[in-house]
Amino acid sequence: MNTLKRLKIGDCAPRFPIIQGGMGVGISLSGLAGAVAAEGGVGVIATAGIGMLEPDFFSHFLEANVRALRSEIRRAKEKSQGVLGVNIMVALSNFSDLVKTAFEEKIDIIFSGAGLPLNLPEFLKSARGGGRTKLVPIVSSARAAALIIRKWVGKYDYLPDAFVVEGPLAGGHLGFKPEQIQDPRYSLPTLLTEVIAEVRKFEEEHKKEIPVIAAGGIYTGADIRRFMELGASGVQMATRFVATVECDASREFKKAYLDSREEDIMIINSPVGMPGRAIRNAFIKDVNQGRKKPFKCPYHCIITCKPETSPYCIAMALTNAFKGNLKHGFAFAGANAYRVREIVTVKEVFASLQDEYRASGS
Repeated sequence: MNTLKRLKIGDCAPRFPIIQGGMGVGISLSGLAGAVAAEGGVGVIATAGIGMLEPDFFSHFLEANVRALRSEIRRAKEKSQGVLGVNIMVALSNFSDLVKTAFEEKIDIIFSGAGLPLNLPEFLKSARGGGRTKLVPIVSSARAAALIIRKWVGKYDYLPDAFVVEGPLAGGHLGFKPEQIQDPRYSLPTLLTEVIAEVRKFEEEHKKEIPVIAAGGIYTGADIRRFMELGASGVQMATRFVATVECDASREFKKAYLDSREEDIMIINSPVGMPGRAIRNAFIKDVNQGRKKPFKCPYHCIITCKPETSPYCIAMALTNAFKGNLKHGFAFAGANAYRVREIVTVKEVFASLQDEYRASGS
């Protein structure tokens, strides 16, 4: 089969089984998400740091984020009638406010990871106008998937509408211990197979299909074919969409991808207590050499962060990078970021992925 099959998440059926991964602190907002949705994928707005461009971001952090999320969802809907989602990290201190806002704006799908979204259906039952929003946890193990299903069914009588399985080659914060990142037992093909097998048990028991979507290090159409042949219903891709005209990041941020080499893609220790994948630069080098970047924490945006012992504020570092000030920040990136060599349109990315998919089957 040389035609990509459609992905169905409940009554959401984008033309292509491609979800654009949510990239926080400004990288995937309405510009990128709207363009991806218009081309037939699932466009995803990331909520982490979404209010950073609001004038009162530092003085009224929670209100600024809610206001910005509402605005970005509406802008994305103006750009496309396609399927739109938001990515809301469980670890965000304003998680509940962002979830409620997404429901109120009738977003198609909420993707939620960086912790287990054990209480996500609770908001659905009380949401104003959000009854058709699909709930999709992001997990990194079959055990996590089973735990979420049992919790959701037992407490809320609700099955996840799909799962995203994110492997250790993803960009940004990773749900793995440092020693697991290179361990074959935690490779995406292994994790995907295990999660699919676990989810199938619940599908049979509850007579409902639960699509499983592969994520982390997927870059080409051939990669899409590989994981769909392993049983995935679709894929999530992020890095491939950064160097696009429509991506909301600054040109300097995109240039960090264009200029990177394979040896520049590295694992860092994030102040939030998780490993992360980023592009090596002078800022990271300074931190690794023990040079602290003085800061004043205006808000406790990530629950697990300890500002009093952190060498720098990751929210400010990522905000600076988004704006193009890479002297005072760095770019998160997936393992394949070094393969990016030109800035193209989202339409061209979709055309290329389809060509690559067809060629891989010949």
